[in-house]
Amino acid sequence: MTQSLTLIGPLAEPALTAALGLTGRPVVVAGRLTGGARAGLARDGWPAIGEHDDLLPGLEVEDSDRLARYAAITGLAPVRWHGRMLLGVSAGDTAPQADAGGPWPAELAAEVARDLLARPVDRPTAELARRLPMIASQVASRRRARAERGAPLAPGPAQADRLRLESRREAYAAHFSVEEHRLRHRLHRGGWSDPLDRAVFVSGDAVVVLPWDPVRDRVLLVDQFRAGPAVRGDGQPWLLEPVAGRIDAGETPESTARREAEEEAGVTLGAMFAALHHYPTPGIAAEYLYAFVGVADLPDDSAIVTGLPDEGEDIRGHLVSRAELTRMALDGRIVNGPLLILALWLDRQADALRAGRVDAVPSNPGRPGAGPAVS
Repeated sequence: MTQSLTLIGPLAEPALTAALGLTGRPVVVAGRLTGGARAGLARDGWPAIGEHDDLLPGLEVEDSDRLARYAAITGLAPVRWHGRMLLGVSAGDTAPQADAGGPWPAELAAEVARDLLARPVDRPTAELARRLPMIASQVASRRRARAERGAPLAPGPAQADRLRLESRREAYAAHFSVEEHRLRHRLHRGGWSDPLDRAVFVSGDAVVVLPWDPVRDRVLLVDQFRAGPAVRGDGQPWLLEPVAGRIDAGETPESTARREAEEEAGVTLGAMFAALHHYPTPGIAAEYLYAFVGVADLPDDSAIVTGLPDEGEDIRGHLVSRAELTRMALDGRIVNGPLLILALWLDRQADALRAGRVDAVPSNPGRPGAGPAVS
């Protein structure tokens, strides 16, 4: 026998109820919601409800297997509230911390819901729950790709119908995942390819940012251990790199760059400039890198050891003059591809940046960003 539930907050919004295939009877509930900007993107992202005279719109529905599976993955449980069983609010006794970064992204949360419910039902909910933030990040990456590069571009066949996905299977899933795709695409010489089986490493989009002090004309690099070179057998698996990090669902590339500069290097960025965004390894990985140069104040004591221990990070900063960075890039002392791109881009653009001939990317409200101006 199914029970009646009252959906509340983001869970009652039309975008999400449509994604979950839910219909019901509109109701109102007395109370006030706090938090919730990451609802459906992280298990601790749902709002909390407290006593208040506000009337909140809700939707009374019957429980279903799809709703129950979604709730289990995203960390929801029914909460008794003034004679109703609410679903859509956190079950804890305390309100979540205040959200930063803007309003709840309804369409993103709805697409995450459709992605979760499209996965095989024999995939354990506990596994999907553990991977929810990364799955949400990957969905957000697909949305950015459609928005920024959705129209057919040269090169490649001109027809809009030029790629057909026949099957998709997640062959490996932990923090990252490997997907096996069978597809066909139009050929340059005409017609269609035979079915192609391709395995792709799926990680979500990321940001790289090079802090640059235009007054002292130097940059801040970081070095840390990297598993890829170690597995290849490289005797030097500690690489000089720019600041880098994965874009969380609901973040923008710009806000991620500012957050990572604080977390990874202890640096607050001022004006930020978009460099050359790119796919680093398009033959095997679905990762897209947003590359920036960020203005920063870099005194002699700004190269520190940082990193988040719970993420296994051990990161050391290095102050390098811009001229030396260019020499290092050209003589082969830098083997990190994104840093090579940023080094050569900054060498070419530094004078234009100082002269104000390159537009800064828009700042992100609610994020730290005050810093020295380019002069």
